[in-house]
Amino acid sequence: MSLSDSAVSTSVCDDSNEAIVVAVRQLTRNTPWTVVGRVPLSFPAHHPQGVTRGRDHHLYVSTAEIIEATRFHDRPVDGYDRTAGRGRGHVFVTDAAGAELGRVGVGEGTIYHPGGIDFDGESLWVPTAEYRPDSHSIVYQVDPHTLEVREAFRFDDHIGGIVRDRHSGLLHAVTWGSRRLLTFTVDGKLTHRVENKSHFVDYQTCVSAGGGHMVCTGIAEYPLAGGGVFSLGGIAVVDIASGRIEHEAPVTVLSPAGRVVTYNAVHLETDGQVLRMFAVPDDGDTAGESHLITLETPLAP
Repeated sequence: MSLSDSAVSTSVCDDSNEAIVVAVRQLTRNTPWTVVGRVPLSFPAHHPQGVTRGRDHHLYVSTAEIIEATRFHDRPVDGYDRTAGRGRGHVFVTDAAGAELGRVGVGEGTIYHPGGIDFDGESLWVPTAEYRPDSHSIVYQVDPHTLEVREAFRFDDHIGGIVRDRHSGLLHAVTWGSRRLLTFTVDGKLTHRVENKSHFVDYQTCVSAGGGHMVCTGIAEYPLAGGGVFSLGGIAVVDIASGRIEHEAPVTVLSPAGRVVTYNAVHLETDGQVLRMFAVPDDGDTAGESHLITLETPLAP
């Protein structure tokens, strides 16, 4: 995912959703994250976007295989700032050792860019969009056991990620750059829309929905005086109804390729007094190039 698109995933158990919100409220700029695992993925992960975990503890990773990169127009063409490019969307199934256990394709035509994904206890929710802002999306419902793909609905905007609230049954989504927060029924009726009130970090993954909140992670890149950029990783508690940021903290741990670990696909869960993060930040068109990174930080009792 680029700095301008977004993704969403969430935790496995209903009861853990609000626990993640409580845990993230404890984070500060001094919070230590310890890398407790780093394994290469045995398949070409391409451009990872989202990751979530099923009840069988398998991990599901959404990725965009870019065949032809998008190109910016000198001026907008038909309302678009760039070409559509070409690609293929995938959802891979893996385990803690990084083995490929299965895969399924998603998307059609110019809609080939999966975003962040969610497991609601029964199904995977996989938004797939054109790789450009203000475009079009298809939201898929995928059976995690058979990998059967069913179209849930279509929407005329780039949906970068989605999460399902276990209590209300509603779907909460973010658009390109997480600039807009959207709420849908499962059949695609838009019920709420609000502007994202944070401009420090573009949230790439919104990782939980509980008590009217999402926990979002992502990055922004800022230019340095001597050239190059500084990547700022971040994690925040977002109020869904208002779009207001209720708590946020930076994340600075780097991947093997030098990316902040919150660059793209992130999944969070709590385990007792530990907050655990699964991250797949690096691209890789060959097996072993991308890594599944597991990080933990202790929580106050």
